[in-house]
Amino acid sequence: MTAGSNDAERIYRLWDEALGNKDLEAALALYAADASIESPLVQHLMQTKDGIVHGRDALREFITRVFRTNPPQRRRFKQGFFSDGRVLTEYPRQSPDGDQMDLVEVMEIDDGLIQRHRVYWGWYALNVLKQS
Repeated sequence: MTAGSNDAERIYRLWDEALGNKDLEAALALYAADASIESPLVQHLMQTKDGIVHGRDALREFITRVFRTNPPQRRRFKQGFFSDGRVLTEYPRQSPDGDQMDLVEVMEIDDGLIQRHRVYWGWYALNVLKQS
């Protein structure tokens, strides 16, 4: 296992823990100071035209809103991830208890931190967003 793949595994595990605990500081600690998140949820929660937030202050505000509004369909059933050591990708949808929000998470990692985080929404997740 390379150092990059260790970083991917560490970030995968710690991001899930931060999400589950709604631990803002733990989540932010995984991102580089100039990192970005790109997601349809950015437009929805931040009421912006663009779906991207840049930098630690914007990340703090966005993640705070995510933790405050996390719907019950955003379960945490995980089946693993794929990584080349620099890019981490996961796509959970089906869980033992039924469907969960289907989000493809792609995190670009540099120097042990998330530099760019992109979240692509599937049909089930988009329906949850439309209903909120």
